[in-house]
This record gives sequence, C-alpha cells and structure tokens, in this order.
Amino acid sequence: MAFRYRCGECRFHTGWSTESQVEDSAVAHYAECHPHLLPGGSVEVNRKNPDSLGCLPMIGIALLLILIIASCEY
Repeated sequence: MAFRYRCGECRFHTGWSTESQVEDSAVAHYAECHPHLLPGGSVEVNRKNPDSLGCLPMIGIALLLILIIASCEY
C-alpha cells in the first residue's frame, strides 16, 4: 500500500510513499515549518495503488505449488 501525509496546520502534503518515509517527512516538516507544535495532520492510504500487485503473487505461488505436486512421482 502507499501512504500520503497531509499537514494539519498548512496545505503541505507528501507524495505517495511508504509508511515510514511519510512519517519521516511529517516529522521533518513540523520541525522546519511548525517547530513549536507537536506533529499532527492525517495519513491517507491509497487502496488503488497502481504499483501494487494485490493477490497476484499468492495466486502464482499456489499454482506453481499445485503444478509441482501434480508432477511428482510416487
């Protein structure tokens, strides 16, 4: 999944990134632009992440295992 941070004090927001990168950007933004406030704002989750493969890798692994099992000789 991809995440994006939106500042609670101004119009700043990050691009879509990993959760840890968004958190680091939020802390850095507050330290630079709002030094006397505790970090706040909100984090959005992109459920339609175009880079995500969804369950496709799990389906591929399952089909591969079925193929391996079917080709084994006893």
